[in-house]
Amino acid sequence: MKESSKYNRQIILPEIGEEGQYKLSKAKVLVVGAGGLGAAIMPYLAGAGVGEIGIVDDDVIEISNLHRQVIYKSSAVGKSKAEEAKLMISELNPNIKVNAFPEKLSGKNALSLFEKYDIIVDATDNISIKYLINDACLIADKPMVYGSIFRFQGQVSVFNYQNGPTYRCLYPDENSNALNCEDAGVIGVSVGIIGMFQANEVIKIILGIGTVLSGKILVYNILNNEQQKYDFDKSYIEHINSAVFEEKYNKSEVEEINFKSILNEINSDKVLFLDVRNEDELPKISLKNQIQIPLKNLENEIEKLNKNQAVYVFCQSGIRSKIALELLQRHQFKDVKSIFGGVLAMKQLLKEEIKV
Repeated sequence: MKESSKYNRQIILPEIGEEGQYKLSKAKVLVVGAGGLGAAIMPYLAGAGVGEIGIVDDDVIEISNLHRQVIYKSSAVGKSKAEEAKLMISELNPNIKVNAFPEKLSGKNALSLFEKYDIIVDATDNISIKYLINDACLIADKPMVYGSIFRFQGQVSVFNYQNGPTYRCLYPDENSNALNCEDAGVIGVSVGIIGMFQANEVIKIILGIGTVLSGKILVYNILNNEQQKYDFDKSYIEHINSAVFEEKYNKSEVEEINFKSILNEINSDKVLFLDVRNEDELPKISLKNQIQIPLKNLENEIEKLNKNQAVYVFCQSGIRSKIALELLQRHQFKDVKSIFGGVLAMKQLLKEEIKV
């Protein structure tokens, strides 16, 4: 093997050998998300010699990312995560193929992307995208290597592996309002540890060695170094086919709007600004026509809203507001939009009005 000297330390393992290294070289892995989890996953896949790695992420690097997304340099702030990740792992291993897709994963591109790869890695912190990845993996018949972080605790599992349980079997409630890293907080080593667990599952699947975390979820706590592994069964019975997928993900896109474009409406009685954060979340913001209803209470308090007003929904960073928007649309609210980036984007334009 031409590159055998590079991989010598793993080739000498009896479970890998030349044959295993060949399997790695022929494998194609798509990583959805080039944030904290992806930053830990991609270097180890590239270092191991995975032949083709795809990276899907439409985000740009921010200074607040660098404490956990350690593959990026300070000089790359403002640049595409997907493109910068491609550059980094190509330098780490120039003998593999790396594809950057600086776009948002959606119902329109998921299936066409997934069909080109053997394994799909969920390295996102967005609940709705996790369901999208799961459903696209079911249709494309691809395993989904899952990871998630909540503060000091992480989870790892493998879904749809050899017709095993799916993400929906473990989390059937699609209306969850779990916080992402930006809302809940995170320390860098958490995503590093969980990301490496994910990379390990990918390598085991490719090589056909060890016990894959299918039908099992590993929960790891970095504060006390305790871990538990729980079994779960295949229980989700609703069949997801191409028609169901098309109806669910391509019927309409959540409409987002930049706060800058509606600044001239902040004093208008024709609009309502709906804050779906919890009451204790900062920064506080005060607009003339504003109401706060936490997402968890929204359906029970929806009568407080006027369907004749345009409703602009915001949360901390723009995740929960999309869930709220979909809920309002189901209740026949016609003119409702999610403010892109949430209050963290709004405060840049309202520094004088915001009280931190």
